Amino acid sequence: MTDEDLLRYSRHILLEEIGVEGQERLLASRAVVIGAGGLGSPVALYLAGAGVGHLTLVDADTVDLTNLQRQIAHAMDRIGQAKVHSARQAMAGINPGVQVRALAVRADAALLDDLVPGAGVVLDCTDNFATRHAVNAACVRHGVPLVSGAAIRLDGQVTAFDAADPASPCYACLFPPGQALEETRCATLGVLAPLVGIIGSMQAAEAIKILAGAGASLAGRLLMLEARAMAWTELRVPRDAACPVCAPLRR
Repeated sequence: MTDEDLLRYSRHILLEEIGVEGQERLLASRAVVIGAGGLGSPVALYLAGAGVGHLTLVDADTVDLTNLQRQIAHAMDRIGQAKVHSARQAMAGINPGVQVRALAVRADAALLDDLVPGAGVVLDCTDNFATRHAVNAACVRHGVPLVSGAAIRLDGQVTAFDAADPASPCYACLFPPGQALEETRCATLGVLAPLVGIIGSMQAAEAIKILAGAGASLAGRLLMLEARAMAWTELRVPRDAACPVCAPLRR
């Protein structure tokens, strides 16, 4: 690290759990962020600020006026711009030293199979089950940790999945692909603006811990936030031995 790096990341370096070695791991690491909206905004900004060296952002959407209530990586002068390019601009304003690859496309299986193998962690910041299942399947196939978050109305949840741990569940263990689930979007149901910041910040914290080798991840635990009373609930989540996604690879 340079003298400027030592100063920039000094508050991480002071942490016993991270230190110089952990910060160097962050600088050399790669993360893939799927979604650059409400959850992806704090994720992208915090990972850039923390010095995660190589970041790939994937999102096919553009910035809209309705996004600015909560999607803090974007601004009025970037309305109409691809969200990944807008977020990259905001990230560069915080830390120009990180390398950001912005892909204004949908995350399909072929793209995920190209991006996931080289990543130290993947963060699912999307808002639909189809993409979540595609991201999970790719992480299981390639043995890459996944940090997943969701927020709608005044309810949020966050967890992590460790495909390298035989005891860890995957996303499909919690939400089976064939299960009939109602697709809920903030465009129709609304969302409390700071809620996505809370959940996204926790996703960023989990990713930084995983990449730096600091502390224990949320693998096997689901945290749920009910923001009306600001109450957290933790659920232990076991692996489903019959899961159609991860079970065949763990036999």
